[in-house]
Amino acid sequence: MAKQKKAPKPKALPPKGFRDYFGADVSERTEMLRQISEVYHLYGFEQLESSAVETVEALGKFLPDVDRPNEGVFAWQEDEDWLALRYDLTAPLARVYAQHRNDLPSPYRRFAMGPVWRNEKSGPGRFRQFYQCDADTVGSASIAADAEICAMLSDTLERVGIARDDYIIRVNNRKVLNGVMEVAGVLDPADPEKFAAERGIVLRAIDKLDRFGLQGVRQLLGAGRKDDSGDFTDGAGLDDTQTEIVMGFMQALGATPAETLSNLRALVQGSAIGESGVDELQEISDLVTAQGYGTDRILLDPSVVRGLGYYTGPVYEAELTFEIKDEKGRTRQFGSVAGGGRYDDLVKRFTGQEVPATGISIGVDRLLAALRMKGRVERSVLGPVVITVMDRDRMSDYQAMATELRTAGIRAEVYLGNSKNFGNQLKYADNRNSPIAIIEGGEEKAAGIVQIKDLILGAELAKDATLEEWKARPSQIEAPRGDLMAQVKQMLAAQGLSE
Repeated sequence: MAKQKKAPKPKALPPKGFRDYFGADVSERTEMLRQISEVYHLYGFEQLESSAVETVEALGKFLPDVDRPNEGVFAWQEDEDWLALRYDLTAPLARVYAQHRNDLPSPYRRFAMGPVWRNEKSGPGRFRQFYQCDADTVGSASIAADAEICAMLSDTLERVGIARDDYIIRVNNRKVLNGVMEVAGVLDPADPEKFAAERGIVLRAIDKLDRFGLQGVRQLLGAGRKDDSGDFTDGAGLDDTQTEIVMGFMQALGATPAETLSNLRALVQGSAIGESGVDELQEISDLVTAQGYGTDRILLDPSVVRGLGYYTGPVYEAELTFEIKDEKGRTRQFGSVAGGGRYDDLVKRFTGQEVPATGISIGVDRLLAALRMKGRVERSVLGPVVITVMDRDRMSDYQAMATELRTAGIRAEVYLGNSKNFGNQLKYADNRNSPIAIIEGGEEKAAGIVQIKDLILGAELAKDATLEEWKARPSQIEAPRGDLMAQVKQMLAAQGLSE
């Protein structure tokens, strides 16, 4: 009888494209989301938490990466239904609004924060699970709602620590692009489905202007483009005349908003939808200017189209303009951290009636990475006060200390590891980035005292302090047990950590 092979041990690795978030990452993200929430609340938005799982029917088919399985979503069949993890927070909002519209105020102003999942190719800094933070207004056709979203996004970026000269919010309008494509002969207002495939390629090509440049986009509008690795991407198949019309659209940015609007009007002349889009851009420009948001913060830019296919009007994108080094050491701009736009047809899928809506989505992980690069996030998250265990049969005494500290609002924990070695316990406290260690052995207990060790000061003195400095600034003090709370608070205050 053949010997049965043992089953191989599972690999202790997350799936490709996924990652784990540890304490510092989660704390930094939580703090940033708190700051964003404050801005959204100021603007009158209310928070919503929707299900992470939706039916595929409810999500629709709006992902740009259609070459992936299930058109870019993680989906599975349950009984007769196909379910999927949400790929953004906007499609679920459309379902929620359609379901509860009779009970919600109109317009409905909501913001949402949480993870989303996309079945896309992963790469450096590009994960298949990531956090988004959205704000949307549903039920208002007023272009003032779009202008408000742009202003709120500007305030949000500055609130979390992005300097005014380090970002720009670029605004365009899908109607203008549709007008350009109508003039170019790849959109027929009488038959919206005609040339749909070509328009999809055009949208994705324009959206890659920052990566491929004008020449690369020109190739994608025509026969196609071969990248450095030799991979070939099919183009939209436009002829030279059609291509030049679209290229003119991408180069319509003028020195002033008035010049940009004039260039766009010339391009879409004769297209009703295109001219309507230019009028809406004019209104957004006038509104944000009146509120004090100049072109150094909010800028009309025809190159912005956004990737998702459900946008129907204004679209906007927040780009961070400071330079960084990529993984190959090349200098480049940080790039986009947020985007959104108007999507008047999304709720209509459920109700049969057009419900106007507009919103923005912030890429939380990217924005947090940008704040770290600018030094606006403190990477060192402080750990708890650690109470060392000198006598295991007096665990209740140590737990009582921890309770006292916690009752006073001071983060604290008792060392619960296996090591009896005091040095290992202090090493644990250092690994936890703890500010203070509490020591009470048998002799201290009998004398009614505790030892309070300032770990932050101790680490500083250990670097290059002289003997005189050690004596002048002792990193460990002895105090009566009854003074524990007062001494810990005083030490935290000296470290600059008290409230």
